[in-house]
Amino acid sequence: MSDLELKCVNTIRAVSADQPQAANSGHPGAPMGCAPMAFLLWTEFMNYSSKDAKWIARDRFVLSNGHACALQYTMLHLTGYKIGVEDLKKFRQLGSITPGHPESFLTDGVEVCTGPLGQGICNAVGMAIAERHLAATFNTDDHKIFDNFTYVICGDGCLQEGVSGEACSLAGHLGLGKMIVLYDDNDITIDGPTSHSFSEDVNKRYEAYGWHVQTVDDVSKDLGDLRAAIKAAQAETNKPSIIKIKTAIGYGSPSKQGSEKAHGAPLGAEDLAGAKKFFGLPEDKSFFVPEDVQKFFTKAAEKADKKRVEWDANFAKYTAANPEKAAELSRRIAHKMPDGVFDKLPSFTIGKDKDLASRKHSENCLNAMCPLLPEMVGGSADLTPSNNTRFKGASDFQKATPEGRYLRFGVREHGMAAVCNGIFAYGALRPFCATFLTFVGYCVGAIRLSALSKSGVIYIMTHDSIGLGEDGPTHQPIETMESLRCMPNIMVFRPADSNEMAAAYKVALSKSTTPSVICASRQTLKSLKLSTIEKASTGAYVAVEAKDPKLVLVATGSEVGICVEAAAKLTADGVPTQVVTMPCQELFLEQTQEYQKSVLPGNVPTLSVEAASPSGWHRFSHAQIAMNSFGASGPGGEVMAHFGFTTDNVVEKGKALTDFYKDGTVPDLSNRPVFETVGGH
Repeated sequence: MSDLELKCVNTIRAVSADQPQAANSGHPGAPMGCAPMAFLLWTEFMNYSSKDAKWIARDRFVLSNGHACALQYTMLHLTGYKIGVEDLKKFRQLGSITPGHPESFLTDGVEVCTGPLGQGICNAVGMAIAERHLAATFNTDDHKIFDNFTYVICGDGCLQEGVSGEACSLAGHLGLGKMIVLYDDNDITIDGPTSHSFSEDVNKRYEAYGWHVQTVDDVSKDLGDLRAAIKAAQAETNKPSIIKIKTAIGYGSPSKQGSEKAHGAPLGAEDLAGAKKFFGLPEDKSFFVPEDVQKFFTKAAEKADKKRVEWDANFAKYTAANPEKAAELSRRIAHKMPDGVFDKLPSFTIGKDKDLASRKHSENCLNAMCPLLPEMVGGSADLTPSNNTRFKGASDFQKATPEGRYLRFGVREHGMAAVCNGIFAYGALRPFCATFLTFVGYCVGAIRLSALSKSGVIYIMTHDSIGLGEDGPTHQPIETMESLRCMPNIMVFRPADSNEMAAAYKVALSKSTTPSVICASRQTLKSLKLSTIEKASTGAYVAVEAKDPKLVLVATGSEVGICVEAAAKLTADGVPTQVVTMPCQELFLEQTQEYQKSVLPGNVPTLSVEAASPSGWHRFSHAQIAMNSFGASGPGGEVMAHFGFTTDNVVEKGKALTDFYKDGTVPDLSNRPVFETVGGH
């Protein structure tokens, strides 16, 4: 390592430690240990552009151990991204663009949100899948439009999280040779030495996954071994690569180097000054970047940006030679839907079309949309025949067939969802994935990041209620839909028929910054006479009309049919009953107050019916027929009847509700104050 290179590395260390010191909060240790890795990536290996952070052909960088984000902010600052020194000084402060963990929607140059450990490396697997698929789709013999690497820095925590094992196993199977992971092996976690809890041979595990594995013993004084290892990883195109790199957490700290004390708290003024003295930098200066160091990074950034300029020129030639492909790529990058594409969604006609389970309606929507929207890629967590997600004409994405659009995720629900976040983050693709609704419990960490990151992933979750029957309570979701509905920036659909399912896909595909969860039944559902795609796109509408109704039934999915039958009996018994189907609460709440009141008057006794938790329905109904326990194993119809989801029980409870309010005032649910928080994401 030359004197100037060492000075650059030490400047990265010092500025990265200055940020948590200024905030009196944060993680200085990992950035100080990982500084040599970041230095080499940004100055010698990565193709990037601080002038155009969203350049589609850039190398992707993922800081999977997101608590070390001071390192990433330092690198973005030094290489000319939109992070000034004042932004570094506002590290972890409200309203800053240097938050406590990287946020892709906030900070220029950050690819994905990497707070929860393990998610970032999984996102990187998705990015590597996206690169390989897009290269197979758009590259020609004369023009390589997609040809980038995905680089990851991660720590022990990321490799201990089970989700990373799921995704990395898949990456090895798929032979994602353009994914390179730099593993910061510093022997420290928050609890202390990793030996307390982590003694496995990581290299052997990754060899078993089918990865190319290397070890670098020291980067504190020389970069030759790491440089050679990265070059070897680049040359290995048939396997993803991991390089285990021995570092010292808090390198340079007089009293905290190699200790957990350097992990999650500032070094302290005295210790930080001692570290700067060791680095040969002014002890009394914060956020100090020597002039020759800044010139070095500026030159490196300019060299990297030349790759973008060359690519732009190549893409112009590509466009001239392949105008249709270029136009298609531009459309995909912009998340623009082709004109009239939703006209091809299936529309159901009663008496002509056969009633089906809504999972079959979902399959029909995929069959209609996927041929017209080649950006749709996805698959199932080993439940393809149950989820009905393999659209007609689909071919598998495998190592030998990267042009394929159907992903076999295997039994890896959490990894699957996190990988899809990475596919979306790469750009130009709309991923979908599927499992049983109850297994959202495995996926929810990644689904939450979809919502936070504004990633329009489509989650297809079948077997949506106790009506699935014999598999019993372990497979019957109860609280799942409400837990999702509580999440900001997500659409949760539970369609009752074909038209409602088509509306779910139309809305989901239209909202590229909002993830959607489409809940589908195993059992057959009867179609609704008044349903249309347009009505269902409002989130709720009247499915059975009644003049001057004395009772309103509101339901979702398979329970709507029960309510339709109950309404006929109630009306015949002198209780005029209106039925409202609510395939998506979030969409309904986006409508005007006038529309909402026209559907749910609020001052008419209202009974909600959903074979799930009653939580949340109090906003829309005065009483609920719902699940307050787990389900049971048995034929689906018998299980539904056992828990009261029958026409007769809805009639009985509907009459009881109207009798309850017969001599009193019905609380008006449409007239309640709504207090919204200011700002947010």
